[in-house]
Formats: sequence, structure tokens, C-alpha cells
Amino acid sequence: MKTTARDWLKVLVLLLDEAAVVALLLLALWFFHVPIPLSVAIVLALLLGVLIFIIHRAVIPSFRARQVTGREGMIGLEGKVIEPLAPKGVVRIEGEYWRAKSVDGDIAAGENVEVVGLNKLILEVRHKGRSSKS
Repeated sequence: MKTTARDWLKVLVLLLDEAAVVALLLLALWFFHVPIPLSVAIVLALLLGVLIFIIHRAVIPSFRARQVTGREGMIGLEGKVIEPLAPKGVVRIEGEYWRAKSVDGDIAAGENVEVVGLNKLILEVRHKGRSSKS
């Protein structure tokens, strides 16, 4: 998956709150005159930075993840025809029964279909494996 400058900018913005916490911690240590050797501070800062970066780096794929809810989450799902689509009928998708309309002709009960659209609460489906007609 290709990452862009925008993705890295999002990660850097997500890191701002961690940077603020570290800055407040260092300010508190300075205020209470707690001595920290420079070498220890550098090593801890690098380790903390790498840990935080790795955690947030795992977030980048979620920026482009396919939506799994709503209208966009239905497109591409596959199901089986329960009542023949001529052109309207019923299909079962992920255990749920939906009213559906065929976009490529009549479809018999028991055939597999793929969701290509949604019009209000009626799924628009086609035979699985066929390209949509334009």
C-alpha cells in the first residue's frame, strides 16, 4: 500500500499529543530540579520516539481501509437469491434478508449475486462474476 505525504502529516499530527506530554514531563522535572544526565535523556527520548512512531505507523493503513458500514459497506458483498429476482425479489447477504432488484435480467433462486448499488433499502444486484452494464 502506497503512503503519501498526507498520510505522514496525519501521523505527525497524531504524535503532537505525545510530544506535548513529554514536554510537560521534562518541564516538571526541570521545575523540581531533578537531574537527568544528557545521555540518559537522549536514549529515553529516542526509544520513546521510536515506540510512538511504530504505534502510529500501524495507523496509516486504516486511513485507506474500505468502509464497512452504510451504503459503501454494502457494495461488493456477495449473497444468494432466496426469492427469484424478476426483476425484484429477496436475497440473503451475510445472514440478513434484503429486498433486491436485478440489474442484469432475471435471476433464479439459489444463484449467487453481488451487490452493485443501493436504492433506499432495495439492493441492486447482478449475477456474481459479471461486469456491470453501462
